[in-house]
Parts: sequence; C-alpha cells; structure tokens
Amino acid sequence: MRVVITGTSSGIGLASAIAFARAGHTVHATLRDPAKAGPLREAAVQAGVEIEIGRLDVTDTESCRVFFDTLSAQDAPVDVLVNNAGIGGASPLEYVPEDEHRNIFETNYWGAVRCAKAVLPSMRERGRGAIVNVSSVVGLVAMPNQIPYCASKWALEAMSESLAYELRPFGVRVALVETGVVDTRLPENSAERIRYDRDSPYKSVMQRAGWLFRAGMRDPVSAEEVADVILEAATGENARLRHFVGDDVAKIATGRRRIHDEEFLALSTLDDVDYKARYAEIFGIEL
Repeated sequence: MRVVITGTSSGIGLASAIAFARAGHTVHATLRDPAKAGPLREAAVQAGVEIEIGRLDVTDTESCRVFFDTLSAQDAPVDVLVNNAGIGGASPLEYVPEDEHRNIFETNYWGAVRCAKAVLPSMRERGRGAIVNVSSVVGLVAMPNQIPYCASKWALEAMSESLAYELRPFGVRVALVETGVVDTRLPENSAERIRYDRDSPYKSVMQRAGWLFRAGMRDPVSAEEVADVILEAATGENARLRHFVGDDVAKIATGRRRIHDEEFLALSTLDDVDYKARYAEIFGIEL
C-alpha cells in the first residue's frame, strides 16, 4: 500500500514511517522542511528500509495541492493517510496571542482537513483506504493551560467521527489514535508556546498542568509504541474508530466520564494537598 505520513522529522511521524516501511508498504514521509530529514534518513538506513521523502506544509493549501497532485500525476493513489503533523503549547488563554492560537488550529485541525480532502475522492471511488488522525487524551478531556491545543484536538475528534460515518458506506476507514504523554520532541518543538510565570495569577493552573505532565513522564509511551498502534489502526483486520495508547489515556478518559462537570471544575478550587488526593481518587494518577 502507498502511505503518506505528515510531520515525520521526529517522534511519532518518524517512527510511523519506519513501521510502515518495515511492514512492506511504500512510504511517502513528508516534512515542512526537507532539510530537517537527516534523522529520518538515518533511521531508514539503520532499519534497512527505503522511504520517499517529500515537502508538505500542511498549513499551506498550495503546498498540499502540489504534493498530492504530483502523486496523482504519477498514478500513485494514496491508500493510507496518517495525519500526524501537530504543534502544542501551554499557557492560560489570557496569555495566548491570537495568531498563535490560529496557527495551532492551522496545523492540528486544518492541516488534517486539507490532506484528507486531497485523498478522499480517490479512496471513495476505489472503495478502499484509511485515514488515521493522531489525536490526544486532551481531545477527550479538556485540560486547563492548553486551550488552543485541546480545542484543536476536540475539533479533530469531531471531524474524524463525522467523517468515519460519511465514509463507512464507501469502504474507507477513519481512525483516531489518542495518546497520553509520549516521549517525543513535542514539548521541545513547542517551547516558544509554553509559558510559566511564578508571579501570574494563574500560577496554580500552570503548576498543576506541569504535575500531570511530569506524572506521565515517569512512564511515557514511546513513539514506536504509538507507531505500532497507527499501523494496526490503518491495516488491522478489526477496524474501529478510537485507539487509546497509554494507561494514562484510559485512566483520564474513564475517570472524567464518572464525574459530573461541576465535580471536575471544583478541582480548581482545592488547595494543593486536597487537589492531589482528589485527582488520585478520580483518575488513579499520583501527581
């Protein structure tokens, strides 16, 4: 099968490119800047696989058109699309510039939409294909201090669920892969969008978000583990919409469903000791 993966310079995208190539698929690994493909090329050599590297900026409609039109002109229809490209950030909403908020959506949501629309006609007409969208636990449970990122993933979740419904009659699979804390470079790549101010009135919100991240980093999921789930989501015999990766995803999603909205919001009013105790009680996670 011919597979297109976005955001392959590092982390989940890079690992997915290697996983699909090892499984015998033709992989088009795309990056916004192919000059940063060194780690991917090295990983391919070490794995003994061949990968096609291409330029694709998912935030640029023209870049998407050129990339997919080129494949079409080569009579190379896409069988699997993995929408992995994504950026994050961590700040209270009051501190997030509007252009930054929009850019997160351009990458995480609109990028996936652009790429999906490019491959849909061919998949629908051929009666087969798979689109895998890489989401997050924050696409299931909204977290403070990450509003643009959460909102973009909630939008991706809604789009994916609706799209899965639209495409099921045509034999096209849509899947969501929802991760918790993954040992990737996402925080490093999002450094300029992460703000912590000890004098901020939102200090407690920022601090507690950090606690949850550090709890996840005690036993993070590897990019390779996520890649294996993406491969299964795209090619496995038993198609399903949602795929959790990591114990923290199941704990947070299940815990949030067990409590009312007001119980969840009330966590923000507790002192630190009571907050940690209540969080452990609800989610089974020691902060």
